[in-house]
Amino acid sequence: MAPPSEIYIESTETDPAVQARRVLRLVHQRLREGATPDELRRYLDACDRTLYGAASGAAGTRLLVRALRTSAAALRRRLDAAGDTPAPEALLDAQLLMEEEVLLPALLELPGADLPLLVADLEGLLRGEEPENPAVVDVREIPHGRRHPRIFGRFARLAPGESFTLVNNHDPKPLRREFEATHPDAFTWEYVESGPEQWRILIGRKAAAGA
Repeated sequence: MAPPSEIYIESTETDPAVQARRVLRLVHQRLREGATPDELRRYLDACDRTLYGAASGAAGTRLLVRALRTSAAALRRRLDAAGDTPAPEALLDAQLLMEEEVLLPALLELPGADLPLLVADLEGLLRGEEPENPAVVDVREIPHGRRHPRIFGRFARLAPGESFTLVNNHDPKPLRREFEATHPDAFTWEYVESGPEQWRILIGRKAAAGA
């Protein structure tokens, strides 16, 4: 039986994903109501490291993230050119609407993406807190339904060429199939230890071509 904190009715106010979407909309509301250029830059950086990062390597969302990063770069250029002047309302609103109406639903359908965790990381970055990026992710004591989101969340924080070690109590072949389906040609997978009681796999994000 799941712990009380993990029991919820899907698509209701008790659903962590619904709560995460509401939190992000509140963040967006504050930005729309008059964020300073520095606050907006901080948000764009945090969003790039969390929501965009989680979707950037997946085949189904790669182009969406590229479009979001392109428009975010345009918004940053306008901010830099305008000094202390607030961001153009239409440009900001278009960016936030794309995140709310396109990116969030896509993340909810993306295997391994943990929207509540991503939004919590984003909030932490906005407060100046760095998310935990352990070199070793040991999932043996984590309930099975929470293992893959935890692993994909760690992968989303990797820079090109970086890696982490996964420790599991079985050969995670289903996880590898999910990586192959959602992040084709973007990850590396190297067995360091192969049972019989413990498996250790070095999982990395491939370096950019020519790097």
